[in-house]
Amino acid sequence: MDQPGRPPANAANEPPEHPGTDAGTPNAPARRRWLKPLIVFLLIAIPAGYLYISAMQSRGGGESKKEQAAATGLEEGWPTRLQRRLYEVSVPPYAEHVASYETNAWKASSLFLQFTTTREKFDQWLDDYAGSDAELKDGEVTIDEDEAAVVGWKFADGHHWAGTVHEQERPKPNLEITANLDNPDFPQVYVVSTTTP
Repeated sequence: MDQPGRPPANAANEPPEHPGTDAGTPNAPARRRWLKPLIVFLLIAIPAGYLYISAMQSRGGGESKKEQAAATGLEEGWPTRLQRRLYEVSVPPYAEHVASYETNAWKASSLFLQFTTTREKFDQWLDDYAGSDAELKDGEVTIDEDEAAVVGWKFADGHHWAGTVHEQERPKPNLEITANLDNPDFPQVYVVSTTTP
């Protein structure tokens, strides 16, 4: 029988327990030593990793957009309001096959625009943006091959082409307009509006 004031008989062989520690983990202080640097490393590495991934995605997205533009050229739909204002172009109401593409460089920026409309609306559009319809020269292709190649336009022989150029003083844009009049009631219109600083 144990007497008061004395430890139990089997207590002599057990190591003393420390409050707040696991008796089975004598290396707890050592674990705390490497835990703090690990937390600091993770606090630095995780945000840096996210930044790197974000940068790669952004770069990849930019490259894929360039590749897509190079592969498909024009994008379907009207130019934005800002583009229409900057390049001083519009699209006639109810026009079809509307597509556009913008290029930017430090020397000049251009908007490529195409649409199909009625002859009446095309004549009105010309009056608004390039003066009278009489300025449209039969058999004239005003968009050169280098410009056309940017978006894959081909102005081949054997078609009824007509074109005009609307020149303005800087910083206002110059408009090169070429129309396919194979079907005179529904002209296919091609425009390159270029602005220089």
